[in-house]
Amino acid sequence: MVSTGCPIGLQARRDPDGLALVAGAERRSWASLDAEVARAAGGLKARGVCRGERVAVLADNHSSSIVFLFALRRLGAALVPLNTRLAPAELRAQVDRVGARAVLADAAHLGILAGAEPLEGWAASGPGPWSGDKSDGSADWALLFTSGTTGHPKAARLTVGAFDALARASAANLGARPGDRWLCNLPLFHVGGLGMAVRCAHDGATLVLQARFDAGAVVRDVQEQGISHLSLVARTLQQCLDAGLRGTGLRGVLVGGGPVPPALVERARAAGIPVLLTYGLTEACSQVATERPREADGRTAGPALPGLEVQVVDAAGRALPPAAEGSICVRGPTLMRGYLDDPGATTAVLRDGWLHTGDIGRLDGAGRLTVLARRTDLIISGGENIYPAELEAALSAHPAVAEVAVAGRDDAGYGQVPVALVVLRPGAPAAGLGGWVSERLGRFKEPAEVILVPALPRTANGKVDRAAVWAAVRPSSAAWESGKKS
Repeated sequence: MVSTGCPIGLQARRDPDGLALVAGAERRSWASLDAEVARAAGGLKARGVCRGERVAVLADNHSSSIVFLFALRRLGAALVPLNTRLAPAELRAQVDRVGARAVLADAAHLGILAGAEPLEGWAASGPGPWSGDKSDGSADWALLFTSGTTGHPKAARLTVGAFDALARASAANLGARPGDRWLCNLPLFHVGGLGMAVRCAHDGATLVLQARFDAGAVVRDVQEQGISHLSLVARTLQQCLDAGLRGTGLRGVLVGGGPVPPALVERARAAGIPVLLTYGLTEACSQVATERPREADGRTAGPALPGLEVQVVDAAGRALPPAAEGSICVRGPTLMRGYLDDPGATTAVLRDGWLHTGDIGRLDGAGRLTVLARRTDLIISGGENIYPAELEAALSAHPAVAEVAVAGRDDAGYGQVPVALVVLRPGAPAAGLGGWVSERLGRFKEPAEVILVPALPRTANGKVDRAAVWAAVRPSSAAWESGKKS
């Protein structure tokens, strides 16, 4: 697969003075960003970074990370963005795993990894710009470690062609207009953040980069920067609404990363916010399905993006008819090449051109996907399937509940039983939550226990940390308990 060239360079030729990147007080045109990418590529090339090499970056969202992302593309090399929330030993293991040629870190994280070089100003210290472009669609462009909710984290190999296909598919769904501005506070070590940067470069849209999520900053930038699109998860959408976010000027707010309570979607729409539910995963370069803007109703994650296919299969791998529940499979040009140096794990999920996600869902007659459970989240209790998302939606509708996460606990009689971690609204009583569920769902879905907690455990991008939730509901764990159990 041959690349059509670096999109930063293409935009610099088409619209040199157009605004490419805003990061705090920094503002870069396409021409200035292209020049900085060329200088970084020259410096990396002088260091011996060539096709197939890897460079690790440990940083909060930083403009230099965008520069290095596209500089490495031009060299046919790959970025390895590291999760800033990991322990030093975990980070070192990942750097060693990928055999990084160099490790760069921003000022806040420079002392964490021995041998790391300063990210800020690194490109300007090189021997000069390099104007070549050796990228092609088959080259690895990013190695992203999966969350590791089960077993050892694996490094997904995402190619230039896969990211480019994502950009085309997203544009086909959402449209791309001159003057679009995407607000990015998803971590750039997350596939959603990287995918947003690539989409903006392809579309000629401005990327407004925030160092980290802050609801007040989101509201401010939506108002002051003319934001047209942003991506959130359920929790950050709720925080933005609490901070006064309104939909003026917004054309799309993509919400994914897990279940989204219907009441939250209704609240957002009442504020004029054009919420579009999505489903995606690292192994498919982020988005797989997204609601169509003119058809969005907040009830499903929408159909597959143009150019991708989604099917739901049974245990034997046979495609199921609409409304039948089964395992979600994805096919298309955005799929990863595989897991680095892990052929067993690769062949377990990539078979006959399909990515077998392990997630559970169903398709309706219009091909719209409903995600019922993510990978290992499914609870099987007394032979019955219980989907945490369904139980969480029911509990979220209770007026006393601010947040909830559900996981399964091993049980001698039923195999597993559902347990709910609940964050109450200030001053609200906890009584009656179990009965609330049984009035709306089958009694077998009623939580065996409700554990009151001050907050839900979360990952760096605001999603509920499912591994921590599962650990918290085990009888031996009291890590998240903060009150009596109802």
